Amino acid sequence: MNITLEMLKQAVNRIAIACEQFQPMLCEADSRLGDGDLGITMQKGWRQIADDSQDWPDDLSKALFQCSKSLQKACASSFGTLQATAFMAMAKYCKENQLQEISSSDISPLLTVAYQSMMARGKGELGQKSVLDILYHLSEALKPLAIDDLKIAALQSIENTLNEFRQKPNLLGRARMFPEKSIGLDDPGMLAIKVIVEAI
Repeated sequence: MNITLEMLKQAVNRIAIACEQFQPMLCEADSRLGDGDLGITMQKGWRQIADDSQDWPDDLSKALFQCSKSLQKACASSFGTLQATAFMAMAKYCKENQLQEISSSDISPLLTVAYQSMMARGKGELGQKSVLDILYHLSEALKPLAIDDLKIAALQSIENTLNEFRQKPNLLGRARMFPEKSIGLDDPGMLAIKVIVEAI
């Protein structure tokens, strides 16, 4: 079974609801290490994606590109920009590979182009305790799996990555200015990805 455009529409609506539900948690986590607006960014951005999904073109690449435009419209923050960049990269991948549905073997390459584009845009590196690390580990964990096995493996990968980095300092973003304060805390961007994956 492949992931169809209709399934993606249903998924982004579930994610939008989850981002609204977990907005306070994400803002609280972000306030400890950043400016405290991550929950608002996620809520506004994914609500815009969900609302705009009703008018998506019947083309996977164009729909993903529309997600990027929705995020740019709704979010002025750096995390919103990074997500928009990731969607643009995934749209390009789907266009180049002429995809109209997403198979299990496409998940890892899509995550790879997503984190690589975010890395280039945000000037980050792996190992700095950021959203890049959780996406990288997801891309590795989901390589060999069937669609039905993806979510369990994704959630396990997320827990493993959070546990691996919790006692490390943040070396990227605003938190890098006081890295010792971030030791023992989960990276807010990682938590945002957890909210997305749990909702899918």
